[in-house]
Amino acid sequence: MISLTDRLEACYTGVIHDVMREMGLRDFTLPPEIRPIMPEHRLCGPAFTIEGKVDVEAEPHATLLAWTGLLSAAPAGAIWTSQPHDREVAHMGELSAETLKNKGVRGCVVDGLIRDVNFLMALGFQSWCRGHTPRDIVGYWLPVRTGGPITIGAVTIRAGDFLVGDRDGMVRVPIERAEAVADAAQAAMAKESLVRRAILDGVDPQQAYITYGKF
Repeated sequence: MISLTDRLEACYTGVIHDVMREMGLRDFTLPPEIRPIMPEHRLCGPAFTIEGKVDVEAEPHATLLAWTGLLSAAPAGAIWTSQPHDREVAHMGELSAETLKNKGVRGCVVDGLIRDVNFLMALGFQSWCRGHTPRDIVGYWLPVRTGGPITIGAVTIRAGDFLVGDRDGMVRVPIERAEAVADAAQAAMAKESLVRRAILDGVDPQQAYITYGKF
């Protein structure tokens, strides 16, 4: 049986965006400044949400203990999805990505910075972020909670909501609408194939739109 993750991953973000807009949903597209390190690879899965804060008085041991606790809590099949409330230090790196990938975590989305990008690419750990820095979290940053709603740009992401990303960008699909979105997106892609064939056969584009109700 094809999983919901696989079904959504087979759909491109443009068509998912369009069907969710037609469903009346709003504020589901992540800021375009958050980009993948490997644009040619898609990323899809349910979110494991993390929220944190800067604490410049935190002990280095405490920050590393808390960070490794996050790695332990991340579930297989999920996307590490972080609102660190910080754009100074890296919130993903080589050893963490190795750990997560070995656990079956599909990738990460960070509203902030990451490091060790060449290693992450060689590992094949798809990572979305705002940029890169060699600076780490030690003695600087602590998690506040996991599993709660976080906000990235105008998008609220709850634990279990699906994230779907490709070269165009990333969208959030509410868990309670994910099955319906997958159904509608697959149907829309099938209809687009009919329009494409009509255009290639020389049908006037407006006539193709009138015939199929899609363009």
